[in-house]
Amino acid sequence: MQSSTPVEDDLSSGASASPTRQTNNLAANAMGTADLVFTVLAALAPLTLIVAVTPLHFLKGGSAVPGGYLIAGCIMALFAVGYMAISRHVQNAGAFYCVIAKGLGKPIGAGAAAVALVSYNALQISTYGALGVYASDTLAHLTGVTLPWWFYAVGAAMAVYTLGYKGIHTSARVLAIILIGEIAMLVVLAGAVMLTAGHPLPTESFTASNVLQPHNGAMFALIFGAFMGFESTTIFSEEARGGHRTVRRATYMAVGFIAVFYALMSAVIVAAYGSDMIQAEAEKDPINLVVNLFVRFTSPPVVDVMNLLLLGSAFAALLALHNVSNRYFYAMGREGLLPGWLALTHPQRKSPWLAGLLQSSLAVVFIGLTVVCGVDPYLGLLLWGSALGMLGIILLWALCSLAVLVYMRRRPGGESLWTVVIAPTASFLALSVIFVLAIDNIALLTGASDQVNGLLLACGAGAFVLGGARALWMRRAEPLRYEALTSKKGVQP
Repeated sequence: MQSSTPVEDDLSSGASASPTRQTNNLAANAMGTADLVFTVLAALAPLTLIVAVTPLHFLKGGSAVPGGYLIAGCIMALFAVGYMAISRHVQNAGAFYCVIAKGLGKPIGAGAAAVALVSYNALQISTYGALGVYASDTLAHLTGVTLPWWFYAVGAAMAVYTLGYKGIHTSARVLAIILIGEIAMLVVLAGAVMLTAGHPLPTESFTASNVLQPHNGAMFALIFGAFMGFESTTIFSEEARGGHRTVRRATYMAVGFIAVFYALMSAVIVAAYGSDMIQAEAEKDPINLVVNLFVRFTSPPVVDVMNLLLLGSAFAALLALHNVSNRYFYAMGREGLLPGWLALTHPQRKSPWLAGLLQSSLAVVFIGLTVVCGVDPYLGLLLWGSALGMLGIILLWALCSLAVLVYMRRRPGGESLWTVVIAPTASFLALSVIFVLAIDNIALLTGASDQVNGLLLACGAGAFVLGGARALWMRRAEPLRYEALTSKKGVQP
């Protein structure tokens, strides 16, 4: 009888397979600090965020938005202090899951893993709505050919899967090129505004009396979405050169860039419109608030390039979030929380290609459902998915901070009181408040009915319950696999 191949064995393995046999590994030493930073920042899509999202921030916070970014950056830096401390003890592609499980227990960690899986997939899949709309409008303007949004979305899904299949190093190169173009375009706008308008940056945008107002709660709930994904540096820790030092360096660089760059760019926008007028202008035409600045202060060719870079920005976010999402599929498959075949990696490229195939297939399914159900790709798919993802990630940030407090208290290892108590306590309290504000303003985030908002919240809560229930079942029925949860390699089912 012909013997089976290792891949066939993995695909067909069941509960009777050897519990010590391990799944394939990701590519070691494939990412340096720059690769990690580019991947994280590309997921945030700076150009898309400034053009399409900051008008909503101005709608709620007016001239206080720049200072809001700096305060949010300080809170996320506090979060990073404890997160990096515990991450020295965790090197796993399921970063949130492992951190929370080590601090708060494996059932809660498994529930967090399910929330992370839903959240990152929601963020990734929803972005296809934005890309499809941008591509349809932009290419119709440039070529005169009008095609439906879903045509471009499905094409992007195929391209994203292909690049993800080729491995993380290839993805990082593509993301770096796009990200540099995005930042260069925003710098061009900032330079044009400051040189042409001649207005200084508004100092009132950074005063506590203006920024720390009770009515700015909705603004802060929105602003924290701009930091979504910076923590994914640890998700790639198994593939990073230099281990924890590289991850720590990339994390602080990402937080610092987001806070400072977005604060400066939003201050430039305030300077262009005036502190007294920015909120009214955002209310008048939020969609074109920033686009109008490109039209007003730059030339038509620059506007065309900006529109093309918007497509690149959305595509970069899709690719970066795809790589994050499929690594959660991979990590959960490796440790038995999901089917083990998700943990198979390509023998040469070391990419989690089956996890990536599942993630891209889900994206195509949801694109199809959006079309069939007549849901608007921007006001529906994009906003609803983004809100679900944002709420889930903020909750995970808060749980991570709490996990740091519990775990590091049980394992004194020479860390300072600031690192293991003060910073994580402050970030936990602040992020808990932000989570409550986000829940309270969910209608603003989604623009949807109470029924839709309730369904989105139920999806997040349901994921947490199912993940925790899976871990509790493993503890009773498969104790060996349960004990292996949070280990780097996991135990093959």
